[in-house]
Amino acid sequence: MLRRRGRRSTRAGLAALVVLALGLGLTGCTDDADPPAPDPTRAAPPDRLLFGVWGNDEEVAAYQAMVDTYNARSQESQVELRSWEDREELVDALQAGGKVPDVFLASRRDLKWLVDEGITQPVDELLDERGTEFGDNYSRDALQAFSYDARLQCMPYGISPAVVFYNTELVDFERMRNRGLPAPADENDTRWNFEEFVAAADFATRPRKRTRGVHVDPTLSGLAPFIESGGGAVFDSETDPTSLAFASDGSREALARTLELLRNPQLTLSEKQLQRATPQTWFERGRLGMMIGDRSLVPVLRQVQGLDFDVMPIPTLGSYATVGELSGLCLSQDAASTAEGADFLVHATSTESVTRVVRAGYLVPANLEVAYSEDFVQPGRLPLHSEVFTDSIRALRVPPLLDSWPELDAAVHDDIRSLVTSAPDLDLDAVTEQIDLNSQRVLDPDFEEPTEEPTESPSESPSESASESASESATPSDEESTED
Repeated sequence: MLRRRGRRSTRAGLAALVVLALGLGLTGCTDDADPPAPDPTRAAPPDRLLFGVWGNDEEVAAYQAMVDTYNARSQESQVELRSWEDREELVDALQAGGKVPDVFLASRRDLKWLVDEGITQPVDELLDERGTEFGDNYSRDALQAFSYDARLQCMPYGISPAVVFYNTELVDFERMRNRGLPAPADENDTRWNFEEFVAAADFATRPRKRTRGVHVDPTLSGLAPFIESGGGAVFDSETDPTSLAFASDGSREALARTLELLRNPQLTLSEKQLQRATPQTWFERGRLGMMIGDRSLVPVLRQVQGLDFDVMPIPTLGSYATVGELSGLCLSQDAASTAEGADFLVHATSTESVTRVVRAGYLVPANLEVAYSEDFVQPGRLPLHSEVFTDSIRALRVPPLLDSWPELDAAVHDDIRSLVTSAPDLDLDAVTEQIDLNSQRVLDPDFEEPTEEPTESPSESPSESASESASESATPSDEESTED
């Protein structure tokens, strides 16, 4: 683990909306050791900065082009790009004691850990000194998401909400309307309710073509938008949670409606199918009508020959809600030069630079000017309704800042999965209570084990295991009819 560094003793300003200009007068430093007497005729060598990102080859190439533009213009510093395959790989490198890049891409999931460990430094004053326009180009929610200890800790960079990807041949809204089925009003209507979502899943399920209607991951993030939309809450507090809130009345009602669809074996991918291929693979094969995903899927799906797809928002069970991944650009506490690092941060988050990266197709930018530009929407290319991504940002439910996401996901994984995959006689009350109890063990520092704890998890009781086995043995013909 990286050693813990002391926090700055001063805290100023409200980072989400008010960025104070205190005129810090920070200057750059050089890498020279024991330099000779200054020669006024000779320019000092530029600072060397490291920029850390993650992504696939196309994304990294876009970042490299942005870095090259900066290096060609800057005389004070030069930037080297270092990339990791994904966010987890970058975090693992930092936790193993690796060098912290001077400027680096970070997930909001890791923000609390980064700040508590003293790895980053606030950027609000530095960016304000350099004329960054916060109010016009960035939403209040995006700025608040990366604020902690009353400071803007990292500059919002990407906001990728979860949406519904659908195969336009399997889910044909015009044909559904002609048959009198619930469906969006017209081709430009990009809002729908849960009833229309269920009708679309049923319409896309065609036994003769061996297609299934829908897949939603049986995970905390997979069920979260449906809980929020249905009037429930994922956590018991928006700021300082001590438990999940799956057992609350609103959450149970939302789950009951959602699970009625997700537990329908005729409309959803079976366990046998999921063992053979991922939901994305079934979608690419034209065998799955709908799945939940984010913008990073777009360039991948565009390469699948013969696949026509579009996107819709998460359907509403009451109000519009979604979840998603947020990323920001952070400045290291130990940057080789704070001033030059801040200069590069301004360049990397500028409209010009973000536009260059957005053209690769993976990023939903936090920069609103770019988000509503043709460079992001990319008219004439799939999906036809790219505005769904930016429109869904307004419905994004930002979770509390936690430093225990891996532990929380692991603690509730099995029971959340059982909500979708276990026997039809599932005891929803018992399982949701168990989910909340398991989450308390992670989230509540004052948690005490109940005096009479159940001897077995509701999702693992012998009666349910027997029922599940009986259910599986009773439907082999259905499995055979839908498998390759």
